[in-house]
Formats: sequence, structure tokens, C-alpha cells
Amino acid sequence: MGALSWWHWVIVLVVLVLLFGSKKLPDAARGLGQSLRIFKSEVQEMQKDGTTEAPSSQVEAPRELPASDKSVDASSVTDNTKKSA
Repeated sequence: MGALSWWHWVIVLVVLVLLFGSKKLPDAARGLGQSLRIFKSEVQEMQKDGTTEAPSSQVEAPRELPASDKSVDASSVTDNTKKSA
């Protein structure tokens, strides 16, 4: 028990054809195959990225932002929220 015999597969195939139609099944199978290929390539890319790390000598230190030459004077900033009536 637990294994499907050939006539079980025939029943499953007939039900799928009745539910989806004979024109939609190849498109659905093609889409499923394409999705599995994309998933497989993404998993391989993640595995490749996880195993190949850059040596510590090639890792750049974060750069500091340059200091601004112009300083903002608080008295020169105008306040647009205060309007005279």
C-alpha cells in the first residue's frame, strides 16, 4: 500500500485534463519547469556566494565623508513658518 499503480496515474491524468483542459496543461508544465530552473539557479548562486568570500586584504575600509567647508549660521536661516499679518 502507498504506491500508485498505473491505473491510479490514468485517473489523475484524466482529472487534470478535465479540470484544466488539454490546451492549458502544456503551458502550466512549461511555466512550472521555468520556475524550477530559476529556483535552481538562484539556489546555486546563493551557495556560490556563501562559499567564496573575499580575502580580508581585499576588503576596503569604509570611507569617511568629507567635512563641509561651509558652515550654516543659524541667524542666516529664515523661518517661513512665521508670517506677519
